[in-house]
Amino acid sequence: MGFLKNGVTAHRGNSVQLPENTMLAFISAISIAVDWIEADIRETADGKLVVIHDDNTKRLATHNLSIKNVTYAELKAIDIAHQFRYTNQLTTEQCPKLSIPLLSDVINLMKSQGLTKTQHFTRLSIHPKVDCIDQTIQLIENMNAAIWVGFNDSNWENLRRIRAWNSEIPVFWDRPADNDINNDIETAKKLGIKNIIIQQTGITPSKVKSVHDAELEIGAWTVNNPSTMEKLLKLGIDRIYTDCPINLLVIKNQDTTIK
Repeated sequence: MGFLKNGVTAHRGNSVQLPENTMLAFISAISIAVDWIEADIRETADGKLVVIHDDNTKRLATHNLSIKNVTYAELKAIDIAHQFRYTNQLTTEQCPKLSIPLLSDVINLMKSQGLTKTQHFTRLSIHPKVDCIDQTIQLIENMNAAIWVGFNDSNWENLRRIRAWNSEIPVFWDRPADNDINNDIETAKKLGIKNIIIQQTGITPSKVKSVHDAELEIGAWTVNNPSTMEKLLKLGIDRIYTDCPINLLVIKNQDTTIK
């Protein structure tokens, strides 16, 4: 079994064309062959790990439910595609009602790729938005899914716990634009982290060089402007997080000088 390596992370799935953090957005991202999908997770009142960025449903749905204060059954009844449909002036036929998925459902989607004849697969980078590391690790172990997942986080303690559990799991350390790159490189090396992901406005040629000189990889989040994508790729960025993965793949495939 092999995994794709093209430096394209679909931020919340193919979230420009489909509602973010939904099964349809993840299926679409897999279909266009991104190498990673980033998905945010939270925990419900009844202990279910669900895939959603915000701590409530206000931005996405007609009902405003607090994720931590309701059960998954209550959340599942909410149409999480409502705002996307309204913003893009789509009908329910064009954009059907969708539910917030369980993390286990998304992991099963990733694992289902192994049932095909495709030789290279997409993986899932899990971004915990609350303290649910232990529950997430337990789920991954129960599902025998360690090879299918990685983690994104800005929380150093969370990353330390993940590395202590499994030092082979890919970890992407999210950093702000004004990060101290030398300190970050030192910290990453101590923890065995190989990927530093910086907010796009903080990417500079000197940071790219410093990270590469340290034999680490550097990425940028979250980049949707095509000209910015091209600029960052020409600087030598190894990975870009984007809501528009198709655009990024097209740019990378058109410019043979970009790796």
